[in-house]
Amino acid sequence: MDVFEALYTTRAMRRCKPDPIPVEVQERILDAAIRAPTGGNAQNWRFLLVERMDVKAQLGPVYRDCLAKIWATIYPDRVAASNANPDDPESRQFLIMQRSAQHLADHFEAYPLLLFSFVQADPTGGSIFPATWSAMLAARAEGVGSALTSAFMFQPDAVLSILGVPEGEDWLFSSCVTFGYPTGTWGVAPRRPVHEVSYRDQWGAPVGFEVPTPLWPE
Repeated sequence: MDVFEALYTTRAMRRCKPDPIPVEVQERILDAAIRAPTGGNAQNWRFLLVERMDVKAQLGPVYRDCLAKIWATIYPDRVAASNANPDDPESRQFLIMQRSAQHLADHFEAYPLLLFSFVQADPTGGSIFPATWSAMLAARAEGVGSALTSAFMFQPDAVLSILGVPEGEDWLFSSCVTFGYPTGTWGVAPRRPVHEVSYRDQWGAPVGFEVPTPLWPE
């Protein structure tokens, strides 16, 4: 797969089949992930794969509670405004995202593979997120959809306890990625164009070019 196709089409794919992810595919995903840059080449992070239904059954209710807290504490104004004016383009886009995120929560136990990442005494994410993103790109190359969520941050101790993460070693929850073969089609995610969200030399200064439509595919 062309690298730009992977970069442009790796987006959150939350509607997936329950079909298992073969071990050899899991191997390629994680082996690609650990090649990412890591501060001091220390690899002070760990990945934990979850397939067992009994483990997912413990995590699912926790995740749904965490997502409910997100809607109630981080997005209450946007939720209310979007529901009040659902035909507005911005509201419509938000409601699509909300339904998709809620679908993940409602079907959490049905995803065939979960990838949890933990980092040791480094809350910045500077080392772990490049590796996690590499895992998601590698999954895309294998035809596997993924979606990253950090909602468990509302109950990290519950996650550490369920997954048996050792205490007293400064391990911090970083993210959870769901994996599954998507039911939908791949595509370029709609985003505000680069010249609307980028500056040059000083905050607010024009970046010096405009990209009104995606450059891939050319």
